[in-house]
Amino acid sequence: MKRLLFLTAFMLLCFVLGSHAQPALIPIPKQVTWDNGTFLLPRNATISCANAQLRPAANFLRGLLSRPTGYALKQKDGKATIQLSLTNEGREGFYRLHVGKDGIRIQGHGYKGVVYAIATFRQLFSDDIESTVPLKDRRWTVPMATITDEPRFDWRGMELDCSRHFFTKAEVMKLLDVLSLYKIDCLHWHLTDDQGWRIEIKRYPKLTANGAWRTFNNQDSTCIARAKKEDNPDMQLQASKIRTRSNGQQEYGGFYTQDDVRQIVAYAKERAIEIIPEIDMPGHSLMAISNYAGLSCFPQHGWGRDFSSPMCPGKDSMLEFCKNVWSELFDLFPSKFVHIGGDEVDMTNWKKCPDCQKRMKDHGLKTEPQLQSWFLHYMEDFFNAHGKDMIGWDEIIAGGLSHTSTVMWWRNWSPDAPKQTTSHGNRLICTPNGQFYLDYQEDKNSVPNIYNFDPFKGLNDKEQKLVLGVQGNLWTEWVPSVDRMWYQAFPRMLAVAELGWSQHERMNLDDFNQRLSSHFGRLHKMGVRYRIPDLTGFHSVNVFTDKAEVKVRCADPSALIRYTTDSSIPQMESKAYTQPFTISKSTDFTFRTFSKDGHKGDVYRFSFVREDYAPAVNVNPTASGLKARWYDYRGANCAGITAAPFKGDYTVDAPGIPNGAEGNIGLVITGYVYVPETAVYTFSLLSDDGSNLYLDGKKVVDNDGEHSPRELAGQHAMCKGWHEIKLEYFDHNGGCLKLSITDANGKPVQTAFKH
Repeated sequence: MKRLLFLTAFMLLCFVLGSHAQPALIPIPKQVTWDNGTFLLPRNATISCANAQLRPAANFLRGLLSRPTGYALKQKDGKATIQLSLTNEGREGFYRLHVGKDGIRIQGHGYKGVVYAIATFRQLFSDDIESTVPLKDRRWTVPMATITDEPRFDWRGMELDCSRHFFTKAEVMKLLDVLSLYKIDCLHWHLTDDQGWRIEIKRYPKLTANGAWRTFNNQDSTCIARAKKEDNPDMQLQASKIRTRSNGQQEYGGFYTQDDVRQIVAYAKERAIEIIPEIDMPGHSLMAISNYAGLSCFPQHGWGRDFSSPMCPGKDSMLEFCKNVWSELFDLFPSKFVHIGGDEVDMTNWKKCPDCQKRMKDHGLKTEPQLQSWFLHYMEDFFNAHGKDMIGWDEIIAGGLSHTSTVMWWRNWSPDAPKQTTSHGNRLICTPNGQFYLDYQEDKNSVPNIYNFDPFKGLNDKEQKLVLGVQGNLWTEWVPSVDRMWYQAFPRMLAVAELGWSQHERMNLDDFNQRLSSHFGRLHKMGVRYRIPDLTGFHSVNVFTDKAEVKVRCADPSALIRYTTDSSIPQMESKAYTQPFTISKSTDFTFRTFSKDGHKGDVYRFSFVREDYAPAVNVNPTASGLKARWYDYRGANCAGITAAPFKGDYTVDAPGIPNGAEGNIGLVITGYVYVPETAVYTFSLLSDDGSNLYLDGKKVVDNDGEHSPRELAGQHAMCKGWHEIKLEYFDHNGGCLKLSITDANGKPVQTAFKH
């Protein structure tokens, strides 16, 4: 009997160990069958492909394996260790990967399917497969398994803005390597804007001779200042992208030659990634307007209140310029799609321009937005004539859509855009800024907001078929280095990848987070300076009445944590946090994460405050809701709200933006909040832009300043009853404001607001 129990326990242990050894795959496949045992890649391993179309895939795989193993991995015909072949099974991108005792068999529907199988095969190995040098005396094994998989969406994209800050050919190629590992299949390449023109156009050489370089602008100076203030070398401009002119003037910039572009496009194609160029028109075009006459309405051009002077759709010379530029690009980018931008156009000059007004009269156009639509349709006809389909940001809906244009929905404050697009029969790509803008500062909500996003929300079955997929966007105003690029994009792009690829019923956020933690080591070995996940276990203000435990956690097991109590920014030599500890007096902490090689991560400032329970106020408010005063406020923090012009009084059920308040919003919300028990409560304040929360006259949450959606939390010890609440908030374009209240156990509190 004892022997039977021992054998049972041993088998259970083997099962548990075996299940833990299963690789954590991202994106999660449609179907996986794990078999017993592992396959050892032999030193004399070979690769074969049954179709000449797959030779680039075989070369790609050979490069991936030979670099860390040192094996030659020769290609041969017929039977081989690793065999690649095509199948008609499933949709394009479908693959079947079988790892058995006799070798590896990869079948794919089309070239893409084979490359996607290679990506999964790569993840079956340990992280060491990402080594850039041969590792001696290693046994390269993978678990035996059969994986059947296919993509949910055809468009799984990332946008990279190379105009605001420039990334070299080598840096773009390295990004493509990482994207291919996670089955991202579209790189939306933003190549021109007001701050730089990054692609060679032979007919217009001044676009890069002059337009690819700039004296340091306010984006550059802000990054330099932040690098110093935040002790963050990732915010420094890269020296390799700065040149000094003969007069000693430093300039920032860079551009891609047409040969560079061809090489990058070919590199991406081998990895089953399509590159879609964006040349912004008619707005965001200062670098073109500044270098060639006849593109703008007037010789004087520059910046209005929010946006730059646009091109002039009334001038034939402008139309010829646009067509000539795109004619050169058609030969460089084989993609069926091209992106024209079409967003954020200041039409003030068009109202005064005789050429624009004549164009409007000639075509029966009544408004300037209709003129914008006329220009876009004119260019779209030109694209269609060259076998291309046009993509534009969701502003292109306003003047009317043709049936061949594709809309990229980016404005969260235009929630009707998906329905407007698909009900008209047009294709849609989802990239709303609140979830998918990777330049926004990441926090604990960022990955869940991406992962739980529903691309089909509000759409019927017919309309859902027009959703091409999802995309993460990285705008680079505040991304001056390649390390900052990695920091902003990863690990969030892994959530985009799984949302775009995996079947909805296979997705689970908790499971994804567990798998994600095992990918940090792989990313590190690939040279990706990903953002170390948030430290957790505290709020910006933590209140206690006797003693408190300082207990800090990080989802990245390799992260190093250092802290100080004198407000200085921690360095690697600062005190190490290794385990929880107890305090009995108020203390201000500054924590910082570091990668295992000492690279600096985020700084966290928070306070532990010892306080008595605040007494309830001796009032009995009767009117439901809170008072909200709206001011026409244009400032950058909450301090000046009440000095701005007053717009109106409102009543809101709970802290939030009143219906009717829009544009420049400055709010002061006041009243009383009821708490049901004497306890320490946590108040989580989400806002875009800034906000402050006061309770009983004390600032509990400071979420002030201009920023993307960000949630901060503070605590307050409160006696049962009514307490004064005041909330300040400002924003200039859309915005959000939400307050959540939880008890000591993290459970939502049933409360009431009155005034």
